[in-house]
Amino acid sequence: MFFNFLKYTRIYFLFSGLFMLASIVLLLVFGLRPGIEFTGGSILEVEFLKERPSSPEIRERLKDLNLEELLLQPTGERGLILKTKEISEETHQKILDKLEREKVRELRFESIGPTIGKELREKTKTLAIFALLAILIYIAFAFRKLAQPRRPWQYGVVAIIALFHDVLIPLGLFAFLGRFFNVPFTIPIAVALLTIVGYSVNDTVIIFDRIRENLFKRRTDSFKEVINFSLNQILVRSINTSLTTLFVLLAIFFLGGETLKYFSLALIIGIGAGTYSSIFLAAPLLFSWSETPLRLRKRKRA
Repeated sequence: MFFNFLKYTRIYFLFSGLFMLASIVLLLVFGLRPGIEFTGGSILEVEFLKERPSSPEIRERLKDLNLEELLLQPTGERGLILKTKEISEETHQKILDKLEREKVRELRFESIGPTIGKELREKTKTLAIFALLAILIYIAFAFRKLAQPRRPWQYGVVAIIALFHDVLIPLGLFAFLGRFFNVPFTIPIAVALLTIVGYSVNDTVIIFDRIRENLFKRRTDSFKEVINFSLNQILVRSINTSLTTLFVLLAIFFLGGETLKYFSLALIIGIGAGTYSSIFLAAPLLFSWSETPLRLRKRKRA
């Protein structure tokens, strides 16, 4: 069955635009809730002498203490690391009481500074800009033989727009989760976003590469026909690749414990958005870019 992808271009753009707008509003209104890696806090490591309680049970025990940004990280068979905003010695002792101090052995308790300082955050922004420029240059070089109907650098610009779409949506989600469910933005989530960047660019470049091949093979076809043909060719492969990844991530989300829960959630949302954008956003956007100047020229002639 041959599907005309470009027939519903406006619907794709409207759908993506609404999600991107919602994410931007959430980020501007609520912002991200930084974890203690960014703000500093206290860390307590204990080992249970017998069986370790589940994370929900431990949270229930500590609920009365109103610990801010509590993060539980199981280690080994019976170990547990608790991270929270900086607490006093009195609160430290109350935590041990709640955990039943006769059943646990304290391994360490210390206050930690932010592991990601202001200087490092500024350097990260600079590196992100250079990374985007590198992606643009790489794609422009890879598609340098395609002067028509689009210039090589335009493929790079569209890929970066798709990348922005794929990263912005998970960021908006975590702004929402941070505001209403006190979910902190941690280093594992930042790592997941970097993974999404690589996945997004790879997925988009695969689509563009198929378009490039078909532009040489189907020289008599219009650009619209080539894009539709290429998307129909790549659709099943792209969805199958994403599904095999998502199945693993869903298993990690539901079975991997507290430590990996939001790391896997970020990847699930980002990869889902990346699969959508590579098929329904990047290629249609490339086509629309080719059509807009043509329409403007026709209006001027009229």
